[in-house]
Amino acid sequence: MSAPLIPPPELALHGLHHVTAVSADAAANYAFYTGVMGMRLVKKTVNQDDTSGYHLFYADAEGSAGTDLTFFEFNTLPETRGTRAITRTGLRVNGQASLEYWAARLSAHGVTHAGIRVIDNRLTLDFEDPEGQRLSLVDDGGEGEANPYAKSPVPLEHQIRGLGPSRISVPELAPTGHFLTAVYGMELARLYEHPDAPGLPIRVYRMGAGGPAAELHVMVEPDAPGTRPGAGGVHHIAFRVKDAPEYAYWVKRYEDLGLRSSGPVDRFYFRSLYVREPGGILIELATDGPGFAMDEPRESMGESLSLPPFLEDKRARIEAGLKPLETRPVG
Repeated sequence: MSAPLIPPPELALHGLHHVTAVSADAAANYAFYTGVMGMRLVKKTVNQDDTSGYHLFYADAEGSAGTDLTFFEFNTLPETRGTRAITRTGLRVNGQASLEYWAARLSAHGVTHAGIRVIDNRLTLDFEDPEGQRLSLVDDGGEGEANPYAKSPVPLEHQIRGLGPSRISVPELAPTGHFLTAVYGMELARLYEHPDAPGLPIRVYRMGAGGPAAELHVMVEPDAPGTRPGAGGVHHIAFRVKDAPEYAYWVKRYEDLGLRSSGPVDRFYFRSLYVREPGGILIELATDGPGFAMDEPRESMGESLSLPPFLEDKRARIEAGLKPLETRPVG
């Protein structure tokens, strides 16, 4: 792949859209992310490529693009950690007081965490969910809009505001770095070391003006084994494309570059385009709309099973194969 002209600024990627992870227990996952983390379940649906399991979308009150942490439910063993994987997902909060609130809240719910530390010049709280999903709460300084959820058990001022920096691990820098800069027009902004991985510099690639909602952090681990996917791991990461014209530009760009991609995919709630970068990470480009209020009222999003129109005729069979999401006494 020769180095193409970078995308023009008006067509550049707009930051993180969503991160889709894997859970082997949808009911426990629902209890943790709504009850402990205080996120809103904005869409309860199924994996469109394997309708035997849930696809759960947690986000802010509006289900805004850039706030979605989603989970496929797979009957699978835990992930075996290594390289060629998305290894940590950031979630943005505002200020030291919020991180102190979260450190106390996680401890109260028996969630082990690393304490508040300065990582990449930002206050950060690293922890794992009950299945080993690696997460970080990152202080974004109140940058950008926030849509807190009035029914959350977490006070409005401390709620998760959206996705923050995600970290990937690859065995070689050059192929992945070239892909991010040449295909996507990302900029290598800086390097830092994580206190848990001294001697392994992490490179920060930013989209547009950057900031915690528009960064991908890349760690190079040449001696690590390849990751075996499973519960507690991440399936793919998605970057924001604003609308249909921008989406069409990226479809054509992939074709012009000769990339082996999924081609256009209509997910009903947004349009998607998938490709694997050279280090093996699955990357999706996703449009901001139409959004999750396409098929149910905004005020009751996530309360019942939603299916895109092309799956409606299979609803009875799909519902029969799903276990109820039981609300557990957390909060």
